[in-house]
Amino acid sequence: MKKRFPQIVQIAIISLYLIFLAGSIVRMTGSGMGCPDWPKCFGYYIPPTSEEQIIWKPNTEFKEGFIIIKDEVLFVAEKDLTTSSEFDANNWSEYTKHDYNIFNVFHTWTEYINRLVSVLAGFVFLFLIYGSTKFWKENKTITLLSFGAFFLMLFEAWLGKTVIESNLTPTIITIHMVVGLIIIALLLNLKYIISDQKTYPYNALFNKLLIISVIFSLVQIAMGTQVRQFIDEQVKLFGFENKNHSLMNPSFKFYFHRSFTIAIVLVNFGLFYINQVKKLGYKLINWIVFLIFLEAITGILMYYAEIPIGTQAIHLMAGALLFGMQFYLWLQSRKTVSN
Repeated sequence: MKKRFPQIVQIAIISLYLIFLAGSIVRMTGSGMGCPDWPKCFGYYIPPTSEEQIIWKPNTEFKEGFIIIKDEVLFVAEKDLTTSSEFDANNWSEYTKHDYNIFNVFHTWTEYINRLVSVLAGFVFLFLIYGSTKFWKENKTITLLSFGAFFLMLFEAWLGKTVIESNLTPTIITIHMVVGLIIIALLLNLKYIISDQKTYPYNALFNKLLIISVIFSLVQIAMGTQVRQFIDEQVKLFGFENKNHSLMNPSFKFYFHRSFTIAIVLVNFGLFYINQVKKLGYKLINWIVFLIFLEAITGILMYYAEIPIGTQAIHLMAGALLFGMQFYLWLQSRKTVSN
């Protein structure tokens, strides 16, 4: 298990970024409430594939916990039952956690696949904590980081449930995203400890700018989730097909998010300049500059081209990858003896 542990860490990192990708697709398609309940979906472990399965019908069997739509209202079966010719309200309780009462098979299965990816990642994290126990005697940090990442994944699962039950409350979504980035940081720290034995040149200014860049990215991503929530609210008002109204009369958060990009560009291009002039040899900085360029381009397209399909997912993924690369570069830059 010790020999395979670096591979397990790598798979855990990939699985977490797959969760980010799946989550970004959910947000991009407006599928966040595709399943009204959690962890089941309309009371099913495997979601329904047609509206027929969740519409109240006479002389039909329903299991306890199944959710149906009747007269544009969600109801939950109080027990296993077979319906008669008339709807009996005594057998059902109204599902009042939110007012989402639409079945869209695409949205439902998009949200379900997002959850499925998270469950599969959970199994990877079980292997991670088991493998980390083998290092307890020689390096307790490895074990502690692994268990920390695992417990934060459990917290993320609880937050996912809370996001659904709160009808996509913006603050909870932001916390959900930030906790995911913290898990990324823990996993990258693990990867660095067990795999990165190279000695890197040290530059004090470069290292301090990296700390600023990591903090800036964290702030920018958190603010981005708030902007995204504003867009979601606009979509509810004007409809998904009227994306030209998505950024009508935006709040201060949008302008802050857009303008703060300038500070991020300046800091990271400063890192690029120092890396070139001082010949530090950090290759990750090239990828960081590319991701910032990708972030800027997708942001411009979303604002000026009415959010072309795929740009939201690319924008979010680029931000998450950018944070990870900046954090890992910081780990590398602090490891060495001063020039």
